[in-house]
Amino acid sequence: MTTAEQAAELVRASGSTHVAVGYVDVDGVIRGKLLARAKLLGALDHGLNYCNVVVGWDSADDVYDNVTASGYHTGFPDTEVRVVPESCRLLPLDGDRPFFLVEMSGPEARVCPRATLGRVIERARSLGFEVSAAFEYELFLFDETPRSVREKGYRDLRPLAPGPFGYSVLRGSASAELYEAVLDLCERMGMPLEGLHEESGPGVMEAAIAVDDGMPAADKAALFKTFMKVLAQRCGAMATFMSRWSTQWPGNGGHIHLSLRDSRGRHAFHDAGRPHAMSDLMRRFLAGQQALMPELLAMVAPTVNSYTRLVPGHWAPTSSSWGVENRTCALRAIPGSPAAQRIEYRIAGADANPYLALAAALGSGLWGIERGLEPSEPVVGSAYEAPRAVGEPLPATLWDAAQALRGSPAARDLFGEPFVDHFAATREWEEHAYRRAVTSWELERYFEII
Repeated sequence: MTTAEQAAELVRASGSTHVAVGYVDVDGVIRGKLLARAKLLGALDHGLNYCNVVVGWDSADDVYDNVTASGYHTGFPDTEVRVVPESCRLLPLDGDRPFFLVEMSGPEARVCPRATLGRVIERARSLGFEVSAAFEYELFLFDETPRSVREKGYRDLRPLAPGPFGYSVLRGSASAELYEAVLDLCERMGMPLEGLHEESGPGVMEAAIAVDDGMPAADKAALFKTFMKVLAQRCGAMATFMSRWSTQWPGNGGHIHLSLRDSRGRHAFHDAGRPHAMSDLMRRFLAGQQALMPELLAMVAPTVNSYTRLVPGHWAPTSSSWGVENRTCALRAIPGSPAAQRIEYRIAGADANPYLALAAALGSGLWGIERGLEPSEPVVGSAYEAPRAVGEPLPATLWDAAQALRGSPAARDLFGEPFVDHFAATREWEEHAYRRAVTSWELERYFEII
C-alpha cells in the first residue's frame, strides 16, 4: 500500500461503513476516531481536521499549562492532519475494519512525533542513506482487567503466570492459545514477529518485530503496543509496557536494532576487513549515539518511572557504554553478515514513544557521522563495574533529562527548536505531576512513625 488510490480501493472493498484513524501523541498513545467511509475517502486526497488538544494534553488528558502549541490560550482549534496511505491495514479484532495513521501537517507538525522522525529520516537520505530498524519489546501480562486494577489500587496484582521462567518452553506451550493469538494478530496486521518468548519474570514476554525501513518500523511498533493491549483485554487479561512495575523484577525494554544502507542498497555498517566487521561509518554512528545519549535520554526514557529501570544489575544500562555482543551496555554492537551487522540501542524503555525513540537513536548516529566522531573503548565484561571513562553517566531523573534536552544544541539542530521546547516542557510537566502526588510508599513509611 503506497498510494491514496490503493488505500481507497482497499477501503471500498472492505465493506465497512466506517474507517478508524489514529494520531500517535507525544506519549505514544494512539488518539483515534471512526469516520464515515465517504469522509475518509475524501480525506485521503484533501486531508482531515483534528482538534489540536491532542498535542496539548498528557496521558491522563490533563491540559498542559506550559506549552505554546496548544492549550486553553489557543481555544483548541482544529488543525490539519494528513492521512498516511501506506499505514493502511485491517483490524482483525474490529471485524477487519480499515485503519489509518494520521500525521500533523499544519503548524503542529513541528511537534508531531511522526513528523519529527520523518525529518530525521530525510536527514539520513540527504547523507545518502536509507534506514533499517526493528523494535523489540518486553511486556508484562496480568490476570486482571482495567476495572480490577483500579479497584485494587494497582497493588497485589496477579501476573498471568507465576515465577521467573525465562525462555520457558513450558510456559509458552501452556499459554499456546495466547501466543498463537499474538502471532496471528501481528501477521494479519502487517507487523509480523521474528520472535516471541517468555522472558525472566512472572507473566513477562518478549516480542521482536521484523525489520523494516525506518518509518514503517516505528509505525509497527506504535500499533503493536496498542493492539497487544487490546488483544490482552479481549482475552480477559492486561498488558503493561510501563518501564518497571515492580522493584522485584527487571523492567521492560524497548530496544531498537538499527543499521544504514547506502544509495546502492549496500549495508553500510559492514566491513569484513575491520575488527568485528565494524565499518568506519558504523563506528562514527555509534560514537554519535554514545556522545548524545545523556542529552537525548528524555526521548527514550520519557516517564518518571523510566528511571527506576536504569539501575545496575537489572538488564538495563546505567551509562552511555558500548560493547561487542555485550547486553550490559547501552549500545550493543552486533557483528554478523552484511545484512545482520547492526547496533542494538538498549537504553530505550518499552514506555518510550517509538517515533521519538527512533528519532533519538538515528539522529544521534547521524550526528556522529557528520562530525567524524570516534567511540570510547568497548566494554569487556560488566558495564556496571567498568570505569566511567568508557561511558558518560546518564541523568538520574526525568527532570534532569528534560533539562539536558532543553540545553542541547545538538537536539535543536536534529529535531528543531519547536520540538525540543515542546517536548522538554511536557517532560517537566510530568515531573511536576509526580512531585504533587502522595505515594503509597510515603504513607507506609511516614504515616504513623513520623
